[in-house]
Amino acid sequence: MAELATQSPVQLMALQLLLWHSALWTGQEAVPLSPASALPIPRSFLLKSLEQVRKIQAEGTELLEALVSECTTYKLCHPEELALLGHSLGIPHAPLSSCTSQGLQPEGCLSQLHSGLVLYQSLLQALAGISAEVSPALDMLQLDVTNFAITIWQQMEDLGVAPEVKPIQGTMPAFTSAFQRRAGGVLVISNLQNFLELAYRVLRYLTKP
Repeated sequence: MAELATQSPVQLMALQLLLWHSALWTGQEAVPLSPASALPIPRSFLLKSLEQVRKIQAEGTELLEALVSECTTYKLCHPEELALLGHSLGIPHAPLSSCTSQGLQPEGCLSQLHSGLVLYQSLLQALAGISAEVSPALDMLQLDVTNFAITIWQQMEDLGVAPEVKPIQGTMPAFTSAFQRRAGGVLVISNLQNFLELAYRVLRYLTKP
């Protein structure tokens, strides 16, 4: 409790948004992991991936706080209103059912991790022009998400489980105003953070002997 008391109002608001959006994710993604199959995933890849996840999470938290700092001005203070706006804009979620279901499938999990990262890279790209203040941080976040997707894809190729053709994203939401870009940014980054938290859990689990 003392730690929460030392956080700024902006940090508390960002935490509230993350917790609220986390509760919206489906129950199957919270199911405890079960023993993995024998797909030989190198430990070096898993450790590198965990490092990339932590870096992206730190950047996402910083960017989310920057967006939420103007909460009052842009009326982004209510998670319920954000959820309704996200639905109307058609902002998608990336599933990780093959990673956290009772029958963990490493091959399918890697595929979903890669597809999800490609999705969030496209969503971040759609937020271009969000504001001069946060554009550099947004660009860096997008670059690191892209690099992580490349890491996953290269490992899939090394394991011989990569599809012949990389997945192509469909139409992304159109953010037609400054308000929609900011609100969309909060939603996209909150969803990305929840996606990464699940990814981190399964990657850490796979490092265990």
